[in-house]
Parts: sequence; C-alpha cells; structure tokens
Amino acid sequence: MPGLLIRVIRMLRFVTEVDMGRHAELLRSLAAANTVASPTLTALRSTGVLDEEPLHVWALDGTGSLAGGLAAHTAKAWLELDLLWVSDKYRGTGTGSRIVAAAEEIAVARGCGWSKVWTWDFQAPRFYEKQGYEVQCVLEDHPPGMQDFFLTKRLQ
Repeated sequence: MPGLLIRVIRMLRFVTEVDMGRHAELLRSLAAANTVASPTLTALRSTGVLDEEPLHVWALDGTGSLAGGLAAHTAKAWLELDLLWVSDKYRGTGTGSRIVAAAEEIAVARGCGWSKVWTWDFQAPRFYEKQGYEVQCVLEDHPPGMQDFFLTKRLQ
C-alpha cells in the first residue's frame, strides 16, 4: 500500500500561486466535507447562523471626520472584532468603549452569544479586559518580540 500512495502523490503537481478561483473551490470543498463529517454542522447550515454579515461602527466628529471606528462581522453566533481604532484626540473619553458596546448590541440582536478578538500586547488587551473580555491564550513571538492575545466575552 505505501507504494501506491507514493505513486499517487507523484501524479500530483503542486502549485504555489495565489488563485482566487481555486481558493473558492477549496472553501466549497472543505464546507462540503465538514458538513458530511458533522451532523451538528449539517443542522446549522439550514438555520443561517453560519452566515457571515459585516458589522461597522463609526464615531464621527462635528465635521464628519473619522474619530474612531470598528470593522467586525457576525458569523456562527459570534461577533468577531477585526479592527478597532480611536483617534488620539478621543482616547480616554469612552469612545472606544461606546464603539465596542454598539457592536455588541447589534451582534446580540443578530443572535450572537459570544464575541472574540485578537490584539497585540502594545495595542489593547487591557482595554478589552475592561470591557469584560477574558484572555483565552497568548501567543509568544507572534510576530517575533511581541505577544498576540486572544480574548472572548459572553454577550448574553
């Protein structure tokens, strides 16, 4: 049997190029395989809970300029915080807290029970802890010389 495996692998050509068409096929193939492998996932597919929906919150100053903002998405009954930024001028004023709270409120209305975020040690792990997030893990040297924090929060 090991000889057969080697022969099959020799028939493959390995390509290392970005190909969005193949990427889409890879996603479809993995989704199909996961659905077959998991009865829970099969049941969830028909509910819409797995669908990804963007969520943005903007804080604008009196001139309409961006003072802060959040880009996130909801999927799988989770809020996934992707980007959060607040202008230096508005840091420490509660702007970031209000932005995150607004996103969480929308996520709950969409049926989310949890929120998650990755943040580096120099960015905002303490800020998220003040918002009720709990550190689940810390990756050391990601990238080298830095720590990457993964935090979650129960929303309901």
